[in-house]
Amino acid sequence: MKFLFAVQGEGRGHFTQALSMAWIMRKHGHEVCAVLVGKSDNRQIPAFFSDKIGAPIFVFHSPNFTSFYKNKRPNIVMSVLSNFARPLIFRKSIVFVKKKIEEYHPDIVINFYELITGTAYQVYKINEKLGVKMINVGHQYLLLNPHYKTTPEQDVKYYLLRMLTKWTCQGSSKLLALSFRDMPGCEERNLVVMPPLLRREVFEIEPEAGDYIHGYMLNSGYFEEILDWHTKNPHIPLRFFWDKKDADEVTVIDENLVLYRLNDELFLKSLAGSMAYSTTSGFESLCEALYYRKPILMIPAHVEQEFNAFDASLSGAGISSRKFKLNKLINFLPFYRPDENFQDWVLQAEERFIREICEDTSLNRKKIGLDILMKVK
Repeated sequence: MKFLFAVQGEGRGHFTQALSMAWIMRKHGHEVCAVLVGKSDNRQIPAFFSDKIGAPIFVFHSPNFTSFYKNKRPNIVMSVLSNFARPLIFRKSIVFVKKKIEEYHPDIVINFYELITGTAYQVYKINEKLGVKMINVGHQYLLLNPHYKTTPEQDVKYYLLRMLTKWTCQGSSKLLALSFRDMPGCEERNLVVMPPLLRREVFEIEPEAGDYIHGYMLNSGYFEEILDWHTKNPHIPLRFFWDKKDADEVTVIDENLVLYRLNDELFLKSLAGSMAYSTTSGFESLCEALYYRKPILMIPAHVEQEFNAFDASLSGAGISSRKFKLNKLINFLPFYRPDENFQDWVLQAEERFIREICEDTSLNRKKIGLDILMKVK
């Protein structure tokens, strides 16, 4: 079978999911013919993705709801206004996606939470007119599963995230909801709960129990918090990774506080050798820490990461905080109990994805309608 990928380019996690999926498909004799990446002007495609995906990459403009930061958290109002100010650009993107699907005419489009692609399917009825099915992959689709329960307070908080998630999968034939744990799906919505898609490198590293805290900052604004904590606790080694563009590859504050420009291989090795992990709660790195059985302190920077942190806590991954108060993580260490089923769940990914994408004949006769999706509360 021939696949075309559509990838949301605002987070590294969607790129790693696409890489893992490409490896699985090629291992089983299938082709990834092209990759469409929707991104904003202030984002670059990570070099690790361009180097490893092994297919032509085409970039187009797509809405970004975390562009403007205030006090280290995205300013959602400014982000929304910025996106609504660019309708002509996004119209061109919708046409661009349609033309690329016509050009490559894959058997299936696999959409990693890319909004413009979902819109193109709805506007141009690509499923019916071109006969090209779309399958959506992402952790966020778990929110559309009636078997996944949240509290009334969280329902209000996640309302906009649910709306955005529905928008990405208009015209989809199947939703593959990545999850920290197994649970029932929803046949009516053709939603299947799936294991995380971890990159192959995760399985090549043997974890060890180190003496330092490994960390990741979504943006450099968190550095002052970490420096303040380190000043009060200078005896505890910290190794933190960040995306600061003008920073050196390695910034040594002192022997117990070292900052690294984000490097995927070095990041994994540091995580595997740490005693614990502190992060702004991206789904993939949470899964990697769970696989290595590392306790986690989660500091969500926006609503999508709040959902990641809440869901990870249900699997016993760790605790949440609004700041990098690493003493909370240290106090949690004696109480950490890793999910004994998580590694087995992750190792089922290859077999389950091949079955759901390549072997399930229901894709030839079943399609999710927007009217069904909009019934989700």
